Amino acid sequence: MKITASMVKDLRTKTGAGMMDCKKALVEADGDVEKAVDILREKGLSQAAKKASRVAAEGAVVSAISEDGKTGTIVEVNCETDFVGSNDDFKALAHSIAQQIIAVNPADVDALLASDMNGKSVKDTVTEAVAKIGENISVRRFVRYESAEGKVYSYIHGGGKIGVLVELKGGDDELGKDIAMQVAAANPSYLDRSEVPQAEIEHEKEVLAVEARNEGKPEKIIEKMVLGRINKYYKEVCLVDQEFIKDGDLTIAKLLKSKNAEVLRFARYQLGEGIEKKQDDLAAEVAKQLNQ
Repeated sequence: MKITASMVKDLRTKTGAGMMDCKKALVEADGDVEKAVDILREKGLSQAAKKASRVAAEGAVVSAISEDGKTGTIVEVNCETDFVGSNDDFKALAHSIAQQIIAVNPADVDALLASDMNGKSVKDTVTEAVAKIGENISVRRFVRYESAEGKVYSYIHGGGKIGVLVELKGGDDELGKDIAMQVAAANPSYLDRSEVPQAEIEHEKEVLAVEARNEGKPEKIIEKMVLGRINKYYKEVCLVDQEFIKDGDLTIAKLLKSKNAEVLRFARYQLGEGIEKKQDDLAAEVAKQLNQ
């Protein structure tokens, strides 16, 4: 099979390998592009494969909402540097993935990556972006809400540093956006007190009791102090107990009641949370070089 310049260019875009290496791989694969990709990877010449081993802890959390407001998603797409995270090509890729989630309703990240998007899999699209942009890129997680009783709202803070998705029954669009902003700013762990595990409450009570004793408080009032501090704890971790960020005189529960609305569920992603970034140890690196 004749190997054309166009075929070599396409393979180079997909893998980031050199022109001559791409041509040799295509000749060896008799023009089969996918086989040529494997050949380059086996020889360690695919830059995309090498970049896949590097830690991707930057990037963006992006959102997409359907036109009718009934379906929404937030997705975290990671790269290696903040610079690439603000790159227009990276942002376009992340937003296209969010739209894909709305369209195909994948069960998980693996299903998302395997799904067809504009004639190729999402995984292949990401691999091509890795070669073009020059950094490892990964789709880390997503959440998708489809509302039967209300609407879905999103809020993205700090250019993609924090993303929130909220399902709201009743109320209006302004309230939906306000609740999403509340979740972004106040970072509640639970919707209401019923969701807080009892074990967590008991642990908190023990910690608060010890704290009160260390303050020299008498045993007879410690129980009352602990109860008061547990109520304060609820105000920190439960969305409906929190003070409204726009009006400290209102709790979210009172705000929702005044609008005849109910928050059904919410999700909050903070970019890179839980990812261990590799810290280069300069002293160790120098010692390693000296010992070689």
